[in-house]
Amino acid sequence: MRYSTILVSALCVLAAAPVALAQAAPYTPPKTSWGAPDLQGVFSSASLTTLRRAPGASGLIVSQEERDKLFNKNIYTRVAKEEDALSPIELLKDANPDRAYNRFWMDPGVDLGKIDGKYRSSWIVEPANGQIPYIKAQSAGISALGSEEEQYSDLPSDNPEDRGLSERCVYFDRGGPVLINQMYNNNYQIVQSPTHVLILTEQAHEARIIPIDGKHGPADVPKWGGDSIGHYEGNTLVVEIVNAMPRQNSFISEKGKVTERFTRVSDDQILYEFTVEDASKYAQPWKGQMPLNASKEGLYEYACLEGNYSMFNLLNGARVMEREGRKNGLRKAIFAGVPE
Repeated sequence: MRYSTILVSALCVLAAAPVALAQAAPYTPPKTSWGAPDLQGVFSSASLTTLRRAPGASGLIVSQEERDKLFNKNIYTRVAKEEDALSPIELLKDANPDRAYNRFWMDPGVDLGKIDGKYRSSWIVEPANGQIPYIKAQSAGISALGSEEEQYSDLPSDNPEDRGLSERCVYFDRGGPVLINQMYNNNYQIVQSPTHVLILTEQAHEARIIPIDGKHGPADVPKWGGDSIGHYEGNTLVVEIVNAMPRQNSFISEKGKVTERFTRVSDDQILYEFTVEDASKYAQPWKGQMPLNASKEGLYEYACLEGNYSMFNLLNGARVMEREGRKNGLRKAIFAGVPE
């Protein structure tokens, strides 16, 4: 009887082995008709995980318990909680004009991001502290959210050109170099042909066209979003970006380079990896990973109206303040007054 039990147990293990092996089989991405890995579709970077390590996080990968703490401390979570408890009249009591940009209009994501099924506290994986290794201590206006804070600064108002690029609907930096997640419009559409790849951002519909096996253009002709060329390494699209337009507040200078890797790891997710190299800005190269998840909603039309309709009112308002002897002081941030 004892030997029969052992035999039955052994047979059960052997019978289960093919199932375990099948579950461990690597994902095989689909191919295009010309044999390249098929990365096409609309994908979202929306997530409460930020480019830089969130304050208080113990490391890159966090447990469910620590995820809960980071979730509750996240600024989007807190502003949603605050606004849910206030009436529209109460929201206006602090006289913050940015309150018009309340949580209703924000679509940052609903949870921390996951890679390999594990929560991430930042997209930066190197350096180990999850921070951008600027040569100078000053962080160059880049917040933990990974976006410029230019819109909250006291910019001159003598001419339209004094205002920020995004305020004038010129360029938003969402197409890279280095794709990021933000307050809203986190969708990216990828389209492939045998000779090119297009990455179209939802915000302002900025398009980055990447020649496959091409050559960089002239060094004296910088491009919005950088000068990209790509090639395939197995199931991965590798993109090299140089010569980004200096005025776009890029993560790299004219001397820097970003290398991106796009690998489809499931039907619903692309793993986006990047390496930033620029000795003029950083003490060392820095690297990151971010999941791009399939978007069921697709790309929304983005209409940038500030530069078309609001610039006259903005400059006219500045003239009124000048006549009254007032200065245009620093604006309150959208999240001003939200308790820590």
